Amino acid sequence: MGLKFRDPALLEQALIHPSYINEAGPSGSALVSYDRLEFLGDAVLGAAVTAELFHRCPDLPEGQLTKLRSSLVSGNTLARVARGLQVGQYLRLGRGEAASGGANRDTNLAAALEAIVGAAFLDRGFDQARKLVIGLMDGETQRVLSSGIPEDPKSRLQEVAQRMGNNPPSYRTVGEEGRDNSKEFEAEVLMNGEVLGRGRGTRKVDAQRQAAREALRRLEGVRT
Repeated sequence: MGLKFRDPALLEQALIHPSYINEAGPSGSALVSYDRLEFLGDAVLGAAVTAELFHRCPDLPEGQLTKLRSSLVSGNTLARVARGLQVGQYLRLGRGEAASGGANRDTNLAAALEAIVGAAFLDRGFDQARKLVIGLMDGETQRVLSSGIPEDPKSRLQEVAQRMGNNPPSYRTVGEEGRDNSKEFEAEVLMNGEVLGRGRGTRKVDAQRQAAREALRRLEGVRT
């Protein structure tokens, strides 16, 4: 990862899923899950990404910076970064969570990555945690910057529907998994009663955007 922890116990805590403690019984009473570190890391990561975009994109207005930041700190992006680090194989999961594919679930991977950032902040301070975030997110940052300001696929689909003379698209949530503070949602987008796309995400809006992207590929053959 590019950062050596002074207190390895913090990094270990960042990889403990709540289900592991729930199933550990009395032997797990001394363990703490990554929930609090995830909460802290979310704020640290957001601040680090915001500062990096501010300095790297001096000519962009606030609205466009906000779109770039939203893309970079989305659960799907964080899960992709965590997957590249093979975080899933180090997660300590309960048996049920592990059996259901928890080591590869976007919500768990994104939460663990945020927890690692939170642990880095506690262990080494904001400056080192910021450098860690910049390094981990560099590939995604370059991808987003090179592809331009991400267009909201839901807005794009709305425009396509109007151009085709169709009714506006509608969205519905068809599934959700995980704990209350770390859920993964599945959504569908419909047009004229027909399901045109499905998507998953750590927030309902992320799942809807993924569904809109799939619908656009079907309607236009355009990747957004």
